[in-house]
Amino acid sequence: MTATSPFAGMPAFDADAANAVLAPLLAEPAPLLQALHAMQTRFGFVHPDAVPLLAERLNLSRAEVHGVLTFYHYFRTSPPGRHVLRICRAEACQAMGAEALVEQATQRLGCALHETSPDGAISLEPVFCLGNCACAPSALLDDTLHGRLDAVTLDGLLAEARAEATA
Repeated sequence: MTATSPFAGMPAFDADAANAVLAPLLAEPAPLLQALHAMQTRFGFVHPDAVPLLAERLNLSRAEVHGVLTFYHYFRTSPPGRHVLRICRAEACQAMGAEALVEQATQRLGCALHETSPDGAISLEPVFCLGNCACAPSALLDDTLHGRLDAVTLDGLLAEARAEATA
């Protein structure tokens, strides 16, 4: 039985589960990116112990795996919050006030972009276009898109996510 992480209900990392995730990808050409995506999907983040495992199984150096893992901002190397808020920082959203929303979110959550609030409730991430430009500024809370955000709406989203995370 796999232990459960306290973050977002994701299973805790273990080598057997990681090998099971990796096994179907081994026949693919250059499977590192697919493997990193699969690890993050399964565990909620790419656990540090996955780096040597991926290096060994994919016949790469640890430095190569680490380099790809840290190059792409999408990949996490620590557990996410119970909710993830992604605020669009593309041009249309910037023009409609997204930077003020980022500042508001960092103040309310007590964390910077690419970090998680101290209570573990919400991770704050930038995203560079949600394809919702006509309704800018936009954000994605978990898998739900929110457009035409303003300070009041953002506060409501944060309060709702925090309440749900602590329930």
